[in-house]
Amino acid sequence: MFSVHESLPLKAETGQPAAFLQGYLHEANPEIKQTQYPAIIIIPGGAYTHIPDHQAETLALAFFAKGYQAFYLRYHFISEKAPLMPAPLVDLAHAMTYLTENHQKLALNPDQIVVAGFSVGGHIAALYGDYWASDFLAQASDSQPTTRQPAALILGYPVIRLDAGFPKTKADALAITNDLAFYAADTHVTAQNPPTFMWVTDDDEMVPSHNSLYYATALNKANIPLELHIFDHGPHGLAMANSLTAWRSGTDLPHVAKWFDLATEWLFNTLTTSTDET
Repeated sequence: MFSVHESLPLKAETGQPAAFLQGYLHEANPEIKQTQYPAIIIIPGGAYTHIPDHQAETLALAFFAKGYQAFYLRYHFISEKAPLMPAPLVDLAHAMTYLTENHQKLALNPDQIVVAGFSVGGHIAALYGDYWASDFLAQASDSQPTTRQPAALILGYPVIRLDAGFPKTKADALAITNDLAFYAADTHVTAQNPPTFMWVTDDDEMVPSHNSLYYATALNKANIPLELHIFDHGPHGLAMANSLTAWRSGTDLPHVAKWFDLATEWLFNTLTTSTDET
């Protein structure tokens, strides 16, 4: 394994680069004709104020162990942009463009780049699924749709809209955007959304599970391939839901941890199908 750390173009208000990709990479192995790997970009949570680096790295390394070129994105926070949006979406567009344009150097398949978002990272990922091909994102990120297309999305306990339980106050929502309707991900699903895997716990008190139901319903109406798992119990922010990411008592949950094997099986089938179709 070797790692890369790549700063992305969008600057924070201080003039310092805030967004970056941290990657964990397999080397190309021509002896077994493995010169390209699928890739995944982890979009961690953190309430738009920070990201939990250990959790982000653990998620990336779990996918790395499954044969992915794995990255996590440090995107902009509300302390760096006012209002915050669309900076995190632009960060993700730049990350996708970087991977696509450097796919040979990074030994990855540019047609198999997956985006996996958790909590508010799920909000970014879900919105990106809506807007990746839009003129809005093209103008905001100065990039082309051919460099921005995700092969699939994974959403873990995602925020979908900013008036559905998170954040708790209107003032906090307005720190993220002054246009709540534009950033309600369930209302902007189109036929161009990528196949999506979602998981959530039914009793999540921080980001209520109906967020996921809103988005799943919109995807279903648009005939987007979808798999949704609602586990009966577990607090917010579970990540792997095992001992590696347990952040307090009651967050090492073997039943919920099955999401990871379910997601990687689903990804194998989804990426294989998309390859066969091309």
